[in-house]
Amino acid sequence: MANEVTNRTDHVAPVRLWFGVAASAAAWFALGLTDILLTWAACLHREQLGGASGHPGILLLTVVITIVLFATIVASGTVSYRNWRRLSADADLESAEGRGREEFMALLGVFVSLTLGFSVIWLALPLFILDLCVRTR
Repeated sequence: MANEVTNRTDHVAPVRLWFGVAASAAAWFALGLTDILLTWAACLHREQLGGASGHPGILLLTVVITIVLFATIVASGTVSYRNWRRLSADADLESAEGRGREEFMALLGVFVSLTLGFSVIWLALPLFILDLCVRTR
């Protein structure tokens, strides 16, 4: 008998697959939107009246929202990786192929989470180095 490498026959709930793919993108979009709105609120007072911002806690709020949404992206990546491990016969990500819709969605979720996770880190770094209104200029 010939040994054939086939995909595992396990299935993953569609909710888990869609969370793995869409939660990272939704968190990244929400972070961009809240970053724009919070920065606008913090810098509006400075632009119109001069002086310090009228909202001193807005930097802390921005950092907390960034951490929460980054944790959402990490959770999405973890769920996607577990889905992929359950569905794939491949041993590692370097030789991974998305055979079938479910395995492709799980693998896509892993790569989307990695990419957007790094972009959130790059977006958050200036919060610790620059003033909130200076980084928008």
